[in-house]
Amino acid sequence: MSTMTQTALRTEYPRPQFVRTEWQHLNGTWEFEFDDERIGDAAEWSSGNHAFSRRIQVPFTYQSKLSGIGDTGFHDLVWYKRSFTVPAEWAGQRVILHFGAVDYQATVWVNNRQVAYHEGGHTPFQTDITPALQAGENFLVVRAEDFSRDVTLPRGKQYWKEDSASIFYTRTTGIWQTVWLEPVSEYYIRKLKFKPDIDRNEIQIRTFLNRAPAGCKAEARIEIRFKDEYRAVTTLSIDHAEETRTIGLHDFNDHGLGRWWSPEHPNLYEVTVTLFVDGTQVDKAESYFGMRKIAVEAGKLMLNNRIYFMRLVLDQGYFPEGILTAPSDEDLKRDIELAKQMGFNGARKHQKIEDPRYLYWADRLGYLVWGEMANAYAYSEEYVRRVTAEWQEAVERDYNHPSLVVWVPLNESWGVPNILIDKRQQRHAMAMYFLTKSLDDSRLVISNDGWEQMTTDLVTIHDYEWRREDLTERYSTLERTLVGKPHRRELFVGGTAYAGQPVLVTEFGGIAYKKSDWEGWGYSGADNDEDFLAKLADVIEPLLQSPHVQGICYTQLTDVEQEINGLLTYDRAPKVPLEHIKQIVAGQSR
Repeated sequence: MSTMTQTALRTEYPRPQFVRTEWQHLNGTWEFEFDDERIGDAAEWSSGNHAFSRRIQVPFTYQSKLSGIGDTGFHDLVWYKRSFTVPAEWAGQRVILHFGAVDYQATVWVNNRQVAYHEGGHTPFQTDITPALQAGENFLVVRAEDFSRDVTLPRGKQYWKEDSASIFYTRTTGIWQTVWLEPVSEYYIRKLKFKPDIDRNEIQIRTFLNRAPAGCKAEARIEIRFKDEYRAVTTLSIDHAEETRTIGLHDFNDHGLGRWWSPEHPNLYEVTVTLFVDGTQVDKAESYFGMRKIAVEAGKLMLNNRIYFMRLVLDQGYFPEGILTAPSDEDLKRDIELAKQMGFNGARKHQKIEDPRYLYWADRLGYLVWGEMANAYAYSEEYVRRVTAEWQEAVERDYNHPSLVVWVPLNESWGVPNILIDKRQQRHAMAMYFLTKSLDDSRLVISNDGWEQMTTDLVTIHDYEWRREDLTERYSTLERTLVGKPHRRELFVGGTAYAGQPVLVTEFGGIAYKKSDWEGWGYSGADNDEDFLAKLADVIEPLLQSPHVQGICYTQLTDVEQEINGLLTYDRAPKVPLEHIKQIVAGQSR
């Protein structure tokens, strides 16, 4: 069951792929104010001198119960304020202020000095606030602005109307992931990037410093361990802000079965990178990577050079009391554990760039993830600017996670509703595909999940047909599948055509079921436990028995607000015994 509590406080380390030991979270109680009259700028609320009338629990947005406010009305401009003191032991170091995510635009002041501006509701940003700090107490002010009714805004499932309906849910505005501080030296490691090569048994490690060393000698010591045994230790001379080193792992030749990462065997290598300047240690970061390869070969979907069938579940990542913000780290972990207990080996994280802690648990527990952009609903030049900028930040943030195997920049023509006939929208889908490939050539990319696809690594189909006989016929041969047109949509547009890619059904099912007299929304419905399990088998088994379908993604993991087609209720209670679902998902129900 969920660990949700009205006194939730997110205190776990927020950046699990790049860990420093010294840090300080700023979650908890902040002063807060709605600015519906838009007077805060002129009244200089940024100075920190204005007393705000409300209190809010960060990182929960004001719409959520856990924020302590729970107001779901439109308040697109909000302000936050709190004080903080830099620990005395950080003296002489620079201080970086981090925000996990603020929806949608954020302007930040420290002691009445603007230190940051960021646009994009799902991606992190950080800034060096050292020049703005003062001795003793410091004042932090955040102005967050959302655009609740703007359908060109990358917003995912957040509804642009006041009340949730159908497949759209309660909005989030403002801070919804952890805010935190960390100290760094004059030179420090800004990030690490890992690119595994299982065929050569090598790992490429790219180190990025905040700036190139000037007039000093800089070295990075890289230590790689597997199950507490050292596999490689090397020292890299650093002459530039970015350096690359490829390291052979020199493991025993066991064909990777005991070392590669997969959902069945989530093996991880631990990494420590220590930075020395003129012989003195100035920074140290802990990280990890997985030796994993995702590819398509001769039309087959391959994981680690072996044909692999993906059994995914659609996961919206919403929580009753926190909305987009999980009440605790345990809640993120529990969602993965429940899905694995039902026989799924991964999730398509739907219309949400998820908290990095979720990906951390997917890495540790062994769970495939499809990373998907939170889409807009209408097309414009402003939309293109917004979505491409934020998507690049998302790909950059999550690049190192071995669990993440597929990128989904567009879903069901959201943001490109006229892609069937509009050349600009077709080119945008192509641009998002190739932009993603230019940033990450180690993963598969889908141009437009569900239908109306341009160039794509996988052919993905959304099909909410619930009649077994119709599904059996449609997926009996590849030819019938390619002309099936679920929802009367073409699979390809813009002159593109099927080119031998693997075929997956990445949305289907959606069976609405509630224990009592059910009211809510779903694609089809069930009346009792036996009916639910029978209908679940009716939609899953024809796809598992298809000779060419190479993966499925069932809709969906949990109920969300009025949408009741989850395998679990909104508070994560199983609707039927999990082992019965697992038998169906594994194709062993008969």
